[in-house]
Amino acid sequence: MTRHTVALDSALSAYLFDISVTEHPAQRELREFTAGHRLAKMQISPDQGQFMGWLAKLIGARRYLEIGVFTGYSALTVALAMPEDGAVVACDVSETFTAIAREYWEKAGVAARIDLRLQPALATLRQLLDEGRAGSFDLAFIDADKPSYRDYYEACLQLVRPGGVIAIDNIFLSGRVVEPKPEDPPGVHLVHAFNASLKADPRVQMCVLPIGDGLTLCTRRA
Repeated sequence: MTRHTVALDSALSAYLFDISVTEHPAQRELREFTAGHRLAKMQISPDQGQFMGWLAKLIGARRYLEIGVFTGYSALTVALAMPEDGAVVACDVSETFTAIAREYWEKAGVAARIDLRLQPALATLRQLLDEGRAGSFDLAFIDADKPSYRDYYEACLQLVRPGGVIAIDNIFLSGRVVEPKPEDPPGVHLVHAFNASLKADPRVQMCVLPIGDGLTLCTRRA
């Protein structure tokens, strides 16, 4: 019986990439461009991108909500995985980062599918609810400021349809969530408490994948 997930050294990580990851040329170009950015660690790993695209296809996603865009790799990946009538609402506050995203969305031919809203994400989520979009999204991805994770999650529970999926990134915080120290940023303590709460949340069925920096998947119950 395997007691825990096998650790990935550089050789095994490269092997995983070789046997599993397929990318549109614009995806690859964007990933390689972002790798040289000083905040490159904010981009999801290519194997996580592969999983997100697979998940979108698996559940037949046509409406995708993303909270935290950075340079646009995850939004691009899911947009490419959805049918031509698929639509993305992408939330971010950075014009600088999302200008890069727009460039590569155009290159991939999916820019028209992505509604980028540049303002605090909670404002956009409230607007979507006011627009009558409750229960209309198939998939949501939370990958933004950690102190707001609980608020994003509660809003997504209203916006995602029954049976839809909420994916929550960076739930490991490079291992700091295991035993947060008093001197750790507030976000570490908040994510630690948030992680603990999801297992007992009767509104969802959840699992955690040790992919990237940890990915929680929650299926909204009816």
